[in-house]
Amino acid sequence: MVTTVLTPLVGAVFGIALAAPPGPMNAIIAEESVLRGWTAGFKAGLGAMLADLVFFVGTLAGVVAIIDQYPIVRPALYLVGGVLMVYFAVGAFRDARSATGFVEDAGEPSRGFRKAFALSLTNPYQIGFWLTVGVGLLRPGTLDVFAHVPGIGSMLAGALVVQTGSVGLLVGFFVGIVCWIVSYPAALVSIGRRVDAFAPTVSLLSGVVLVAFGAIFLAAGAGAIV
Repeated sequence: MVTTVLTPLVGAVFGIALAAPPGPMNAIIAEESVLRGWTAGFKAGLGAMLADLVFFVGTLAGVVAIIDQYPIVRPALYLVGGVLMVYFAVGAFRDARSATGFVEDAGEPSRGFRKAFALSLTNPYQIGFWLTVGVGLLRPGTLDVFAHVPGIGSMLAGALVVQTGSVGLLVGFFVGIVCWIVSYPAALVSIGRRVDAFAPTVSLLSGVVLVAFGAIFLAAGAGAIV
């Protein structure tokens, strides 16, 4: 029996699992949150989520799958994404030097939305998600969530079966992303208001993360082309 009631909840877990791991997008959200407030961090999160919506529509239309048909596309995305990450890292390091503490309104426009959106669109990992797991979520069928749990899967098989390709699962997926981009900046802002050194430290760490991923992307792109 399909447990349709929990299908949106499972979708939300998928959404949080995609949004929560440390990476370039969360680095940008963190920097925007501690330097310019919750609204700036949330907008940066919206930029990343908008890219997922673009990939979602592209997957439905079959456009995203075309990327795999042209071997040069992924290396090019690695190179473009790597350059953008290093460029944004320079800004993060600059902010880390100039920041003295958390400022609710920094008095300057936030570029977090555009930065996160641009990075997400050139992120081969994100595209890879929609070419694999994303396609599975969209295809009509069922997923036995506990059936493949090592050791106890046979006992739990059938306990939680959700519908893939269902509206509930997809809505839950994006609700999960929204929950993350609302709560993550809020938690950072809460700490930033109490600890003055938090803002410059987070900016510095954001720059380090962006440089690290930028180097990985540039190396992967160059290695694939050579």
